[in-house]
Amino acid sequence: MTRESPPMPSTTAGDVWSSALSEYVAAERAAGRSAGTIRLHRHYLRHLAAQVRAPYSVTLAQLDRYLAHGGWSPETRKSARGSLASFYRWAARMGYVDEQLADRLPHVHVPEGRPRPAPETVLAAALRVADHRTRLMLLLAAHAGLRCSEVSRVHSDDLVGRTLYVTGKGGKTRTVPVLRPELVAAIATADGWLFPGRTSGHLAASTVTALLSDALPGGWTGHTLRHRFATRAYAGTSDLLAVGELLGHSRPETTKRYVLVPDEHLAAAVAAAA
Repeated sequence: MTRESPPMPSTTAGDVWSSALSEYVAAERAAGRSAGTIRLHRHYLRHLAAQVRAPYSVTLAQLDRYLAHGGWSPETRKSARGSLASFYRWAARMGYVDEQLADRLPHVHVPEGRPRPAPETVLAAALRVADHRTRLMLLLAAHAGLRCSEVSRVHSDDLVGRTLYVTGKGGKTRTVPVLRPELVAAIATADGWLFPGRTSGHLAASTVTALLSDALPGGWTGHTLRHRFATRAYAGTSDLLAVGELLGHSRPETTKRYVLVPDEHLAAAVAAAA
């Protein structure tokens, strides 16, 4: 009886991708990418690694199949496409893949959604029953326009007088005036993270998202509080650029998706044209 030779150790997708991701993340950090952006790119690339064994011999057809994921919204699909494009542009610069691969990825169409600001009655109902921590989260989203990820990272050092320095997407820092005395006092006296984690650091953004969704009745979310902020800020100023600055948007086209124009403004426009 012939004894079989032990099988050669197989190289898993994780093994093959490990050095690629490590090298790519180092390049992203060197380029000054924010931790959130790197985390997002790594998430989709790890998801791709479960389907594609070799990152540098991938075909466009394989990437198309990955982006055709049936359960994704257009926004998620576009985010995944952006992560893949970033990785394969870097890989092309390194000489690992065809330099045109990233540009051949399909462009993802995202239908223009209608703004969905949380109603004042919904916010008021949530504030009436929320505990102190959740109440502060509600106020930061609704009255300062912060994203859930930004709410989770509020630190006492970020507040100068009544001005909050907020680092958002892409590592961009903006200033947001804080006019609610309750928020000013809470941040100023936090002596560190406003929402500390259980062991160290700050609370996870996903936890803030869940807490706000639980606090808001009727299926409203923390993101709809940002829509509420944008809609009310625009109604009071008619200044889309100022609203975009407060939200941390780089393009007015993005801000437009957050602002629900009041019916009375539409009526006034019709009256002016009559």
